[in-house]
Amino acid sequence: MYWENDRELFDAIRKNLYTAVVGDIMDTMGLCHQFLPACIHPLREDMIIVGRAMTVQESDIENVAQDSPAFDKAFGIMFEALDDLKEDEVYICSGSSYNYALAGELMATRASYLKAAGFVVNGYIRDTRGLLKMGMPVFSAGSYAQDQGVRGKVTAYRVPIRFGEVTVEPGDIIFGDIDGVLVIPKAFENEIIEKAYEKVMGENKVADAIRAGMSTVEAFSTFGIM
Repeated sequence: MYWENDRELFDAIRKNLYTAVVGDIMDTMGLCHQFLPACIHPLREDMIIVGRAMTVQESDIENVAQDSPAFDKAFGIMFEALDDLKEDEVYICSGSSYNYALAGELMATRASYLKAAGFVVNGYIRDTRGLLKMGMPVFSAGSYAQDQGVRGKVTAYRVPIRFGEVTVEPGDIIFGDIDGVLVIPKAFENEIIEKAYEKVMGENKVADAIRAGMSTVEAFSTFGIM
């Protein structure tokens, strides 16, 4: 599995890997808390998201300091964060309550123009029908139309954020499919992806052996994979 740039890398991940195998590899490396909460799932089952994290810190209004640059702005600095998205980046935000939606169709329209990879939010999305028509990968806890305008603000972006048990750093790889979303730390990404690819090749051999009649006991003893 070889790549020369992020585009080739992300295409290879999308075509060859899945979150379960990548998570297994990170477990063996001691990176045991890289999955986002189980409630975060794709808007449509076939959606896959792969890209670099463009981290966004969200906060309920009552928790925003009055001397913050975000305090007197509608939505805080969300528009600045959205406009700063780069190609193949994932808008990933966390930090607020689950009382309102964190992304919607107009945000996705801007992100699509910028060729971003999609959205992962620690909370809800809205404008579900419009988002489904767009087809951009969106992962969230579900749909809820209540707006963040009078309830929440973006206070920072391209900073480390906490999302469930995971600290997400700007530039980490975000990988999500029907089984969940995980964070691949940038410092270990080459090792993780190479080992995950090797495990997939091994699992294919195990599957072939089981289909040919090998018992699961013998398969695990032979291949060390199950």
